[in-house]
Amino acid sequence: MQKAAFSIISYRFDNVSICLSNHQSNEISLAFETKGIYDEKESIYELIFSVKAFNEGNIEKPFVNVECVGLFKFENVTTIDEVPDFFYRNSIAILFPFVRAYVNMITVQANVPGIMLPTLNLTSLESELRQNTILK
Repeated sequence: MQKAAFSIISYRFDNVSICLSNHQSNEISLAFETKGIYDEKESIYELIFSVKAFNEGNIEKPFVNVECVGLFKFENVTTIDEVPDFFYRNSIAILFPFVRAYVNMITVQANVPGIMLPTLNLTSLESELRQNTILK
């Protein structure tokens, strides 16, 4: 059996909302949502990764709401059951730096001090992504 391999094809930001009036302190809390769609015919996985940033205790008023969609291509994977466990954690880890850089860039361009989301270990999102994956 050949080992599965994957690579990122592309990513895009589908929904972006920045409300700087909700940004009241430098203490940033984050909420994540992950879901995926696997196309067995093309061996392509679409990861929808949403990140909300808010000040502690103020989850109902995020100052950043970003949805990033990443497309990943598999080699040697034909069914969803063959998608390796490491993909779920690593695909999120691949997209998160793009989200961090994007949020920083657009807030700097807004002529305010740039917002830099913290660096995080997001392996805890692995099971959520696996559960929220459907077939195309």
